[in-house]
Amino acid sequence: MERRSFLKMSAAMGCAASVTGCKTSSDDANVVPPKPPVGEEQITWSSCLVNCGSNCPVKVFSRDGVITRVETDHDVVDGDDIYQVRACARGRSLRQRTYAVDRLKTPMKRVGKRGEGKFVPISWDEAAKTIGTKLTSVIAEHGNKAIFRSYGSGAYYGFASNACFNRLFNLNGGCLNAYGNYSWAQQMEAAKHTFGTGSTSGSSTVTLANSDFLLGVAYNPSEIRQSGSGEGYDYLKALQKSNGLKVVMLDPRYTDSMLGKESKWLPIRPGTDAAFAEAIAYQMISSGWVDNNSLNFINKYAVGFDAASIAQQKEIFASSGDATKQEYAKVMKPEENYRDYILSQGIYADQPLKTPEWAENITGIPAAQFGQIATDLQNAQAPYIVVGAGVNRQANGEQSMRALYMLSVLTGKLGTLGSSNGELPFMSSMSRSGIPAGSNPVKESISFFTWSEAIHNGETMTARSHGVRGTDDLDAPLGTNIKVIISASDSSLLNQHAEINNTAKILEDETGVELIVSCDCWMTPGAKFADIILPDTSWLESNDLVNDSYASGALGYITAMKSAIEPMWDCKSMYEAAALIAKYMGCEAEFTEGKTEEQWLEELYQKTRDNSNNLGVVPAFPATYKEAQEVGFFRKNMNDNHVALESYIKGGTALSTPSGKIEIYSAELAWRAANWDQEATTDVKGDTITAIPQYTVTWDGYEDEDTSTDYPIQLAGYHTKGRTHSSYHNVPWLREAVEDAVWVNPMDAAENGLSSGDKIEMYNERGSIAVKVRITPRVAPGVFALGQGAWFNPGNTVGSTGHIIDEGGAINTLTRYQPSPVAKGNPQHTNRVAIKKI
Repeated sequence: MERRSFLKMSAAMGCAASVTGCKTSSDDANVVPPKPPVGEEQITWSSCLVNCGSNCPVKVFSRDGVITRVETDHDVVDGDDIYQVRACARGRSLRQRTYAVDRLKTPMKRVGKRGEGKFVPISWDEAAKTIGTKLTSVIAEHGNKAIFRSYGSGAYYGFASNACFNRLFNLNGGCLNAYGNYSWAQQMEAAKHTFGTGSTSGSSTVTLANSDFLLGVAYNPSEIRQSGSGEGYDYLKALQKSNGLKVVMLDPRYTDSMLGKESKWLPIRPGTDAAFAEAIAYQMISSGWVDNNSLNFINKYAVGFDAASIAQQKEIFASSGDATKQEYAKVMKPEENYRDYILSQGIYADQPLKTPEWAENITGIPAAQFGQIATDLQNAQAPYIVVGAGVNRQANGEQSMRALYMLSVLTGKLGTLGSSNGELPFMSSMSRSGIPAGSNPVKESISFFTWSEAIHNGETMTARSHGVRGTDDLDAPLGTNIKVIISASDSSLLNQHAEINNTAKILEDETGVELIVSCDCWMTPGAKFADIILPDTSWLESNDLVNDSYASGALGYITAMKSAIEPMWDCKSMYEAAALIAKYMGCEAEFTEGKTEEQWLEELYQKTRDNSNNLGVVPAFPATYKEAQEVGFFRKNMNDNHVALESYIKGGTALSTPSGKIEIYSAELAWRAANWDQEATTDVKGDTITAIPQYTVTWDGYEDEDTSTDYPIQLAGYHTKGRTHSSYHNVPWLREAVEDAVWVNPMDAAENGLSSGDKIEMYNERGSIAVKVRITPRVAPGVFALGQGAWFNPGNTVGSTGHIIDEGGAINTLTRYQPSPVAKGNPQHTNRVAIKKI
């Protein structure tokens, strides 16, 4: 309750008390006391829009323009098809987040150095004019490729999203594109070059109920997808229905997805997953099982298992008349086949056998376990293999992902209900229309991860050196540096990008990027480096139309968000902010199309209502958006039992790979290996591309002898339940509920003299952080595990390697900026550190 309303109510109550106390025999004293000025409680629907994959609905209670509490959905009784969508602790803390002390209240401009956090208030007109004028001048001087909107996923709006800034840019000639993302970059490339997919086309989670063996590698839906109707919920329901499903989980941590639900936990050293896969493959091939059971399947549906299949495909490409495929044929080498590699034959004869004993020394998994897992895969009628995204965020994570995908191919059971190919489960969603961004006239794009390098080196970056797309040839440069960055609902500007100290130095240099704009609700670590800050409205202050995002499981839903309170202070939505800038770029009419927010939302609602994918929604969509807001929440079971590769194996539909088959040997990667810069030119250990998946020793990996002496501990990052990436870090409730501490195995604790509650400095050549210790057997020996997303907060103490100690404990203070070989993606789970008690 606002103080003003409280005082009014107190005065009224006091008046009533005094009248009652003065009662006499006169009826004049029997006055009716005035009612306190407290309005009726209002209930509206909103949504938690962070990048967890669910967009859970929340029910918001308010009175007199003040949010009083937030509840989750409990409007239906759980059934098999329709059930409640229960928000996790993050969604339930939205009142605290909305009223956080670090809310941005007014536009501001920087008056100190970037990063100091010194700003003064300005008007929206001044902010919009400054931004619009600078955009116009930079485009005129450097071209549209000098404009960049950094990757941001902190607010999955449908209408007032950060896509509004892309709409603005596209009306003015476009901006530099970016491909990939911080979550899935390397697995997207791995799946593309293996199955012709995007890495999220595995069998639906609900089909796990039909499996008889689950092999989960870094698979943790119970923590990453916490929604009461999302992937974590589907996972639990499938386990309940599966009647004796054997579950084997590989992970450096004993996660909440286990906790007795698993048959076996195998702690594995980070970055060694490919060695694990190759030892399993060795067991399956050397024993003769593949030859006797799955070879016909492999020969029919895949290319690259043996030399003959590569030679045959090479001839097909050479005579195809397709110029690209003919280029592939020139570099294809049949001797580089998977069978010979696994068995250490042919050109691989000098390599060690991929035996369980070999893999034990690398992975830390006992040798006896490999034979058992191979047997389980062979005996299973429908083995469900799933690889979590944590594997791909490693140095050369492309290799690990492809190596693990091979196991599903070797079983020969793909296309069967209950089986899966290693990709993340396929998710279907209800459809909602969003604001159209238009088409971008700029053809070039860089990896999402290389933006910080493009500030000073963009003009020389090429396809050969940095994977730049859309240029005329391998050596044609991008041609310009990034000069303006718009960071909207985004923490990749600093906190979620790798090597924070280095990124901060790049941003501090005003000779590089000339204008940084942050549009957000809170003063994040990245916002402190902005030149102009634009205060966004929070979700509970917004009208919008959102769906169930990208990982909500079997249940689809739409939330017609209705603002519980008016936008506070001088905050405006991203749509309003972009429209104001458009005014000073001469395209306001084109941007708004003459429509109000209300008219835009009505139009988008009607398109959503008419979408055939949404037929059968409960309750039925009413006629207008305003009526939909009164209902608030709509749901529908999508009844999608997608089976990975079924349309190819059983339906005959060719895959989107160059060969149309599963590519154990990737012709495109063979071409990249022959033409792209790799370890020989980059001098980066493990920076290699190969046509078949191969375990690779990388920088900072378990077998990296260059760093293991100075930094003997492997540091694994993970998604904590108290944040979604960096979102919600500023909510005290969640900081209390979910401890920010580094997990340490008891054996490592004894060796280092550590106890729970100790504070330590973790450091490497890139930085130092201060963190609390939690001793637990739930992490592998030799591995420390720290939840990612804590906010960077440098103190005043110099650490062991000359860097100011980050008191906030942001793991990216320690991670390395080193784009991966194929995807040019982020390897932020590959880290080595040393420790010292504070």
